[in-house]
This record gives sequence, C-alpha cells and structure tokens, in this order.
Amino acid sequence: MTWWSDLVASEPDFAARVRARFAVRKHGTMATLRRDGSPRISGTEVDFGDDGQLRLGSMAGSVKALDLRRDPRVAVHSPTEDTPPDDPSAWAGDAKIAGRAHEEPPAEDGSHRFRVEVTEVVLTRVGDPPDHLLIESWHPDRGLRRRERR
Repeated sequence: MTWWSDLVASEPDFAARVRARFAVRKHGTMATLRRDGSPRISGTEVDFGDDGQLRLGSMAGSVKALDLRRDPRVAVHSPTEDTPPDDPSAWAGDAKIAGRAHEEPPAEDGSHRFRVEVTEVVLTRVGDPPDHLLIESWHPDRGLRRRERR
C-alpha cells in the first residue's frame, strides 16, 4: 500500500505543489461509485494530516461514505481556478488524486473518516511558454513522469 507520506518522501517538490493546489479553497470535488456503478460527484474537504496521511471526511450516513464502504475506489480533484485571461501562463493548474479509501473509526459526532491509499497523482498546468499543457503524473510503480500536450 502507498500513502501520501510515500509520495512526499519520493517526490517532495511535486507533493508540495499538489498540496498547494488543494489549499487554494476549502472544498474540492470527490468521485465515488454508486451501487449501479455510475459515478457520484460530491464536494469534500481533503485533509493532508501531519502524520503523512491523506484523509477525507463526511457527515454520518452520507451517501458518499456508503459508496466508499461498498467500493473503496475514489478520486479527488482540487478546487479549480479560472485561467487569467490576460496571462494564461499564470494559471497554477489543478491536481487530482486517485486511490482507495480505508475507513477509520468514526468521530465522536458519528462522522465518517477515510484514509486514502494513493494509486495516482496528477498535476496539470500551463507550460512555459504558454503554448502547451504540462502534465505531471506520479504512480507508485512508475514514479514521476512529465509530458506535454499541445
């Protein structure tokens, strides 16, 4: 199993840039799978804990928590900011993290907490010069890769 701390240890600069994209606003977007296999999109808070774990939380009995109990596959997307129209190269990009959710004991209020086993992390931003996208992706077995998309 691979945790957020493993990414931080192997690629600290990349991990810091991904974390910074999630820090621009409080809420990101989470994708889970419904009982019938179709996707469910929900708002969520992403917690990068001091213990090196990445966690997601939800209210007691939420459908997204029930989804994760049934099928632990999850993806989270950082808050999105618009590209500055006068300077596209100033767009800081967005980040995505995919993995498997492992439920932890509930909080005192009954809310759900899930620790994320990381299976992929992607950071997309405008390249320099701003005529292409730079896509950086990290996978536990492949490490960090960079590619351009024009």
